Amino acid sequence: MHRFWDSLIYPLFKQFTPRHIVEIGALAGDNTVKVLDYCSEVGGTLTIIDPASHFAFEKLNKRYGGHHRFIQALSLEVLPALREVDAVLIDGDHNWYTVYHELKIIEKLPRFPLVLLHDIEWPYGRRDLYYNPSTIPSKHRQPYSTLGIMPGQSELVEGGVNQGMNHALREGGPKNGVRTAVEDFLKQSSVPLSFHGVASHHGLGILAPDDPDVNRLIHHFTVVSGL
Repeated sequence: MHRFWDSLIYPLFKQFTPRHIVEIGALAGDNTVKVLDYCSEVGGTLTIIDPASHFAFEKLNKRYGGHHRFIQALSLEVLPALREVDAVLIDGDHNWYTVYHELKIIEKLPRFPLVLLHDIEWPYGRRDLYYNPSTIPSKHRQPYSTLGIMPGQSELVEGGVNQGMNHALREGGPKNGVRTAVEDFLKQSSVPLSFHGVASHHGLGILAPDDPDVNRLIHHFTVVSGL
């Protein structure tokens, strides 16, 4: 998600001025440090949710003081306890079950925040990825394999993209992929929301309360970003 920071996410944050931000999925922290720089500017806080620690969080404590907290757990375990969230960055487990239920929990917040979701396009827009298949209920888990992905091909292949990760055997169909999760959530949500997307860098989706001024602002930045 860090590839979107300078051209899109930071300009949006400067306009919407979120104070409490939640980041789901930190990986090596490339995006995390950018968000923390922003939090330092505005006196905000970042809640980082990730079941695995991929970098030295003690270094963040020295640099950013009280601007963050790291919760080493699954997002679906942590999100129900959060309140007064202004923005959520979703770049965690890229599968229908996780993303759909993350959005359903976020929907219950007192005010729907600005939500940005990575990987709404290929390869995981229409195909589930499971970092840990055992965390997904069996009835929501696609048949999967550790073979790789090939652009324009539904079947998995030897030597394809991200071989070694747990991929749904086929692309598309019901309850499969990040973008499908967003679309299913929007069909069922009782909250008036707008959805905007950019296709580059595997796609970034933006969910926000459906308001003409907000829509114009987000559309402006997605166009200006050139992504």
